[in-house]
Amino acid sequence: MSIPTKEAIDCSYTIAGDGPPLFLIHGIGAARDTWRFVAPELEKHFTVVTYDLRGHGTSPKPAGEFGLEDLVADLERVRVQTGIEKAHFAGHSLGGMIGPAYARTYPERVLSLGLLSTAAFRTEDDSAKVFAVVKAMEDKGVAQILPTLKDRWYTDGFIEAHPEVVERRMGQVIGTNEQVFLNVFRIYAGTEMGPWLDEVTAPSLVLTGENDGGCNPRLNKQIESALPDSELVVLPGYKHSILLEAGAEVATHLIRFIQCVESRLTT
Repeated sequence: MSIPTKEAIDCSYTIAGDGPPLFLIHGIGAARDTWRFVAPELEKHFTVVTYDLRGHGTSPKPAGEFGLEDLVADLERVRVQTGIEKAHFAGHSLGGMIGPAYARTYPERVLSLGLLSTAAFRTEDDSAKVFAVVKAMEDKGVAQILPTLKDRWYTDGFIEAHPEVVERRMGQVIGTNEQVFLNVFRIYAGTEMGPWLDEVTAPSLVLTGENDGGCNPRLNKQIESALPDSELVVLPGYKHSILLEAGAEVATHLIRFIQCVESRLTT
């Protein structure tokens, strides 16, 4: 049994479905229910494990600051608690950083990876823009920056057609402890996977929205090139919140990719 090198938190998790195991890792200020438009299709093919990151959803709030290594340790604790030896992993946004970092630390546990709407190889200008959002939230409070986040995450058409989904997500952000939210946003802003992505050998699906300002195809093409065994998919027209706005399409690509990997494993 692998023992996390950092002190892990017992995060809340749910197991559903049947088939090869698949862990889903959500992003900043969300919770496992952010997979609700994706998971039902996945559960027809896989044993799906969703969990709430520390300080999110119903998981315990941590004492003090934490980093990416702590989030990796939490994921390993969830894996140990489920008794699953090896699995597929997919993460969105910050979750798309936790997954590769986990695979780098525990390569023997990872059958494949899904890197959804995440970032690496940021330029100085890219980094300055994301840290400017962090600084604005620190100075003005998270609630004051919600309109900026809404515009970055959703297309105008989705905001107009599904205001209840958008408002529920905004309420989830406000409901997250502000220090935890800022902590994970700083991790997202400060993590640079570029120097070590070539060490992640698991087959990887890299998927993003065409109009995702912070996790755009330019960066994802570099992610795909750095990973030794990977495929890039760009969803036309979408911004950052593809789990809620394009859940069926995300599920279709994950199912196809993981089934291809499973086929490779059995031949």
